[in-house]
Amino acid sequence: MQLKNITHHLLSKAWATLYRIDYDFKFKNGFWKRISRECYDRGNGTSILLYNPDKKTVILTQQFRMPAFENSNEDGMSIEVCAGALDKNEDPQSCIIREAEEEVGIKINEVIKVIEAYMSPGAVTEKMFCFIAKYNDSMRINSGGGVIDEDEQITVLELPFDRALKMIDTHEIKDAKTIMLLQYAKLHNLVH
Repeated sequence: MQLKNITHHLLSKAWATLYRIDYDFKFKNGFWKRISRECYDRGNGTSILLYNPDKKTVILTQQFRMPAFENSNEDGMSIEVCAGALDKNEDPQSCIIREAEEEVGIKINEVIKVIEAYMSPGAVTEKMFCFIAKYNDSMRINSGGGVIDEDEQITVLELPFDRALKMIDTHEIKDAKTIMLLQYAKLHNLVH
């Protein structure tokens, strides 16, 4: 695959940056074609599945997501693992430890990175760094709920692991990173 003559055209720089990128792309048959694609750059993100093997529970969040509302004609509420956007020059591990405190009120010190994935590589630059960590009740430092200055209003859900898995089948959980981490936990018998 070869690319040349790449040009970026800024379309929007509001919440994140939207570009139209024009480029010449060489196909396998040797033919070159000029292509234009929109590319949304919102930075990278982190997410974590907090699990308690003794209680057989996981901690998830529920919050309103405008794109989900816009797409589905439903209420826009999304059940997800704890997650957040990386600040400039912040490492993913530090970010997810901070997000766990802010969103779900759990103080964790050790996390394990298990997945690194592009969530929608056809249009969004975001790479998601997915972590897991054990938790217990002694790690709770507050009730969570997010940061008001970041317009977050998060409900913390502590659910039986089996119930969370069933929520994938019943389409109550539609978030890709959450599905991936719950399936990872199932495949690796983290909660049994």
